[in-house]
Amino acid sequence: MGRLLRHLFVFAVLLFVALPFLWMAYAAFMPKEAVYSGELFSQVGFSLENVRGLAGEGFWGRLLFSLGLSSGVVLLQLFTALLAAYALRAGLGLLALYLVLMAVPAELLLVPLYGILRGLSLLDTVFALLLPFAASPFVIYLVFQAMRAVPEELLEAARLDGAGHRVLLFWILFPLVRPTLVAAGVLAFATHWNLVLYPRVVVTDPNLWTVQTWLTDLQRKYPTDWGLLSAAALLSVLPIALLYLAFERRVVATFEEGLKG
Repeated sequence: MGRLLRHLFVFAVLLFVALPFLWMAYAAFMPKEAVYSGELFSQVGFSLENVRGLAGEGFWGRLLFSLGLSSGVVLLQLFTALLAAYALRAGLGLLALYLVLMAVPAELLLVPLYGILRGLSLLDTVFALLLPFAASPFVIYLVFQAMRAVPEELLEAARLDGAGHRVLLFWILFPLVRPTLVAAGVLAFATHWNLVLYPRVVVTDPNLWTVQTWLTDLQRKYPTDWGLLSAAALLSVLPIALLYLAFERRVVATFEEGLKG
């Protein structure tokens, strides 16, 4: 009986969490006449009208732009994390600084970043969306944790064979920490993909809006068009959902290894 109650409790929690997503998926393909008539369940049907309507609002261009932008941020963060984590493992005494930076809310940096970007004339450019995210303390810390787990004897043996820093980093450490880099890349992509406030502040050109910024504008234009808004929300979540499902085990394993460490 106790086991049955536990299963029922877990099922109830999962249903509570999944219900908004199920409703979003249902509304995304619901005929418009069902929405405007208020008969949401008596006129059950399937329609691609909402998805087709997104094309006229410029959704697909914003989606592709966000995919390219977030992918570029991930590549930059992984590259800088690899170099910074190696420096930390080699004895650079800045680990405490990275831990402090992880605790600083990103919103507190918005005003200073805006002033710096304005001084550099980078507002309303793609660099304003890219350069401030070229390094992430959280990603650096994850990669550092993975490098710290590599036995020192392995690196010492390579040094005795004449290996320099480049060989140690790219030929020995990089293959060993590659799974952690994959997990860190997934988390970095999701973090940058979900930004709303920062892109809205530093970019006013609609051609440089990310898909999340575009969604806020769509909501203001069509506050009662549930079908159109649900279709846009569903398709904007899809890249992150597919990415996480593809690397779910790697992400979970990375956090488990970090907790054990």
